[in-house]
Amino acid sequence: MKRILSYLKSYKKESILAPLFKMLEACFELFIPIVMARIIDIGIANKDMGYVLRMCLVMVSLGIIGLVCSLTAQYFSAKAATGFGTALRNDLFRHITSLSYTEIDNIGTSTLLTRMTSDTNQIQTGVNLVLRLFLRSPFIVFGAMIMSFTIDVRSAMTFVVTIPLLSIVVFGIMLISIPLFKKVQERLDRVTLLTRENLSGARVIRAFNRQDKEVEEFDRATDDLMGVSLFVGRISAFLNPVTYVIINLATVAIIWIAGKQTNSGIITQGQVVALVNYMSQILVELVKLANLIINITKSIACAKRINIVFEQSPSIVDGKGYDITGTAANAPRVVFSGVDLRYDKAKEASLTNIDFAVNKGETIGIIGGTGSGKSSLVNMIPRFYDATKGEVLIDGINVKSYSLAELRKRIGVVPQKCVLFQGTIADNIRWGNREATDEEINAALCVAQAKDFVDAKEGGINYMISEGGKNLSGGQKQRLTIARAIVRKPEILILDDSSSALDFATDAALRKAIKEYAKDMTVFIVSQRASTIMNSDKIVVMDDGEIAGIGTHIELLANCEVYKEICQSQQIEVAS
Repeated sequence: MKRILSYLKSYKKESILAPLFKMLEACFELFIPIVMARIIDIGIANKDMGYVLRMCLVMVSLGIIGLVCSLTAQYFSAKAATGFGTALRNDLFRHITSLSYTEIDNIGTSTLLTRMTSDTNQIQTGVNLVLRLFLRSPFIVFGAMIMSFTIDVRSAMTFVVTIPLLSIVVFGIMLISIPLFKKVQERLDRVTLLTRENLSGARVIRAFNRQDKEVEEFDRATDDLMGVSLFVGRISAFLNPVTYVIINLATVAIIWIAGKQTNSGIITQGQVVALVNYMSQILVELVKLANLIINITKSIACAKRINIVFEQSPSIVDGKGYDITGTAANAPRVVFSGVDLRYDKAKEASLTNIDFAVNKGETIGIIGGTGSGKSSLVNMIPRFYDATKGEVLIDGINVKSYSLAELRKRIGVVPQKCVLFQGTIADNIRWGNREATDEEINAALCVAQAKDFVDAKEGGINYMISEGGKNLSGGQKQRLTIARAIVRKPEILILDDSSSALDFATDAALRKAIKEYAKDMTVFIVSQRASTIMNSDKIVVMDDGEIAGIGTHIELLANCEVYKEICQSQQIEVAS
């Protein structure tokens, strides 16, 4: 909680002034029953209409001054709360983007979305309400009790019994509600996950006619959320009626006791009305306090969830940086030395005993069956995941010694899943190099075999791509993501099964263009097509997380049974 509340440090002035003005408003409000008592006991009792009018003007003045104080407090509390929410949301987003794939996999994308949106908004609302009411309501409750003692001690003892009893009820319900609101947010995570999956996979759902099944599953998730919400809502709703019962019983007690005091001539009728008004003020403020407690309870539950994200430290730690000018000129570009990789919470290693070296300018093909560890292997080069044993070297230096910015600046990655963002084609290509000129973009599009279809689009490179690239085909999206990596002019280019949607002719033209574009660029091509990697300088064959063979196409046909089976299954000539 300390970390979450630290975001209010920039708004110390507003955080002090907001409750201060609310307390000033409360002070003026506490004087109104006294003025009312004087109107009854002096003005009405003596039939002095002039006095009644003067006191009425005093009451109106107190109301206007209270309104000004209230509006001022609202302004400062809103400013502090919105600033707090903005700072928290920005830092949370920044922290999430610093997490490695491991932490994001463990927490879950849908949970992170909920915590970035719903949880943060709930905390912001809680801060706003706390600044406005957390001091004001207790101040009026205890202020009314003190003022009642100035009127009649015996009648005021009712307040002494009532307030502790109400406090027990309020805080008891709060303690029960906090863990339940946490469960509500967890159910909301599930609804967010299903919503996200259904929106992103709408085409697949319709293709397999799964609409009814998905609606049923979504209904179950929302019913579960509704059930937990109703349960905690009933507990929270129990607060108001119990509060009303206690206050009304206390009001009856005051009238009973004060009535006897009035008959005895100890207090006046106006003072009885003042005591009842003070009890009514306590009722109103306790209802506000009850709603505040409910919001605080929700906010605390949300703050704990956000704090869990902040407590997640990135497993990929930024290196101290390294002067690459001092590296050996003849060092291999990439070396895997005794590398093992075990994903977090996995029972077995995904990769074991990976050993091979790649020289500058070489093209390396990586092939193997589904789940053999191809993507896991190349993901260790840009440090999306770190080796759990051994080391990965670039130019003779462990990748962990580079700063992440320095390392990834040298690497161009085309992931399996094509991700494009809403904007023009040029905007998307410039993700690889924000300073890229139109000429450089067109050159990258030529290499990626995308120039023809881009020129055919209205506006060319200024053609607007819809969210997720929905207005492009799979092959077009793949070629644009390849162009985005190439415009970076990387020393190492990783194509992770990024030509699966391309026809064989386009695939061959792409590989030839990449080879001619940068002869010193080291290229890793991950593919399940033997035809895509068969002309590589070196082919690494993966099988169940281990290297089954390394060599050229001809060498592997002679020496590697796994590679030979892959070629046979794809009807590629295997005769020597």
